[in-house]
Amino acid sequence: MATIISAPLSRPATKAEATLFAEFSAFWRAFVARAFNPYRPELHYMRGPGPACRAKQMALSPAVRSMLADIRATKTQKPSPRV
Repeated sequence: MATIISAPLSRPATKAEATLFAEFSAFWRAFVARAFNPYRPELHYMRGPGPACRAKQMALSPAVRSMLADIRATKTQKPSPRV
């Protein structure tokens, strides 16, 4: 069984060194917390269009609705292969 013994520093750290180390350690702690945060709300709360979107679509004139339907239909059609 190995025993780990920590040796004391040869001299105590100065106030400037301690402050610099504290700032460095705080920066990396905040960086790791933000960079590797597993919580991603956009994966959980994006549930599609809601009532405001439906109300806005219903407020459009029939001509605009028919144009939108045509655009959506052409987007869903697969383009013909070029020869």
